[in-house]
Amino acid sequence: MYAIMGVTGQIGGVVARTLLAARQPVRAVVRDAGKGQAWADRGCEVALATIEDAVSLAAAFQGTEGVFVLVPPNFDPRPEFPEAHAIGVALRSALEAARPARVVYLSTIGAQAGQPNLLSQHTIIERALGDLPVSTTFLRPAWFMENCRWDVAPAREQGVIPSFLQPLDKPVPMVATADIGRVAAGLLQEKWSGRRVVELEGPQRVAPNEIASTFAKLLGRPVRMEAVPRESWEGLFKSQGTKNPLPRMQMLDGFNEGWIEFENGEAGSQKGSVALESVLKALIEGEGDADAN
Repeated sequence: MYAIMGVTGQIGGVVARTLLAARQPVRAVVRDAGKGQAWADRGCEVALATIEDAVSLAAAFQGTEGVFVLVPPNFDPRPEFPEAHAIGVALRSALEAARPARVVYLSTIGAQAGQPNLLSQHTIIERALGDLPVSTTFLRPAWFMENCRWDVAPAREQGVIPSFLQPLDKPVPMVATADIGRVAAGLLQEKWSGRRVVELEGPQRVAPNEIASTFAKLLGRPVRMEAVPRESWEGLFKSQGTKNPLPRMQMLDGFNEGWIEFENGEAGSQKGSVALESVLKALIEGEGDADAN
């Protein structure tokens, strides 16, 4: 039995479907029973748990061969990341109590970085889980290609996409969520001991200008990137409702300055197979979808 968190989102959904296709038993871990019904209809067990509640998590993880842990994203954490610290404590307690055979934790590129930034939330949780008496893999994927969802409307309507990734010709490690889910499902079915890190990116790195040119090809109209000035970020993010924009700004600085990178560099990362064009095509075709994760 494999317990999968985040099944109602893109990555967890791919993990669960990949395991089901391999005829593996799946327990869908959800916060809302209503959202678990679709997975029950697929033949999954359904367990109710929240990321902050160690007791419900331990029950959801009990008796499993493997657990896929996906923490809901928090784009506006409080200073010093108290939310991540609390999640780390809850997850550790639950996993120590349940003792699954192995755990795959969805972390991030740059989790080893010393500078504070939005991704430090995963650094904190990795540390909390680092010496668990359970075989643990930290899966560290690159920037999600699906973040380009927010670029579809400006590309289609104005032909100009605002970019926080800069310079516009600097290649960035990116990966499709389909590759992440597929690799995670494979890792869950492997046997290993101790702690290991797996770093994952797409078949090639992608510069913002390449995103624009791919949109232009798919939309049949001119599309270009326009760098958003660094000095405007704080005011812009606050105008969008962010209370603590500094971690997000620091994360973008990390990608732009190159200190958010894989621990073993580009040469040491696994490479996915899904190309940017196929992701952008799907985003354009599904622009009206209600469930955007």
